[in-house]
Amino acid sequence: MVNIVYFIIAGLIGYICGAVPFGYLYVKAVKGINILDYGSGRTGGTNSLRAAGWKVGTLTGLSDVFKGFMGVTLTRWALSGTVNADLLPWILGVAGVMSVVGHNWSVFLNWRGGAGTGPNVGWATALWWPMFPIALVVMVLMLVGVGMASVASLTMAAIIPITFGILYIAGVTGYSGTIAYLVCGVAAASFVTWALRPNIKRLIEGNERVVGPRAKRKQQVNNAQS
Repeated sequence: MVNIVYFIIAGLIGYICGAVPFGYLYVKAVKGINILDYGSGRTGGTNSLRAAGWKVGTLTGLSDVFKGFMGVTLTRWALSGTVNADLLPWILGVAGVMSVVGHNWSVFLNWRGGAGTGPNVGWATALWWPMFPIALVVMVLMLVGVGMASVASLTMAAIIPITFGILYIAGVTGYSGTIAYLVCGVAAASFVTWALRPNIKRLIEGNERVVGPRAKRKQQVNNAQS
């Protein structure tokens, strides 16, 4: 019974951290726009970029990473002294997954939000710090090269559990004694994928939205043809 309470506390901490709608607040403050009614209707970095420019988009993306990071960090601070060492990785993982859930379905936005990529990277970074530079490189390369935020998000969602799986199999200290991070990485990836269902449908149909340099090139071609 006590263990269940710990999981509930971790889930609530993660969810509340993730539910803070930074993108909504930033875009509203800078442009006076309700981001829920703009573009994809999501509150993440990509739609914030569309609504208010690259500075707001970048700030939103970093803030969303921070949400996931803090969900795990605050949970560790609150519970690490009282929870069994074997159980702690699972509790921290639950906090991380719930930060993604909070971001995607925020209680502050009538259960709307983003796709979860930022907090997904954030919670994984709190558990293994190289995840952030890896994510930064992957996301930038994917956005510049492919130009589709959904593809970048799905790629990163897959990389996180794969990375934790490699750490587990390789016997890296702190990661080899539990599959908690791998399992929670898969769970978080499933929530990201679920949120991106409309994007996946458009990818299959070949009409997914593009952003960044590719979007500019597409606009130039359209202008030249019109």
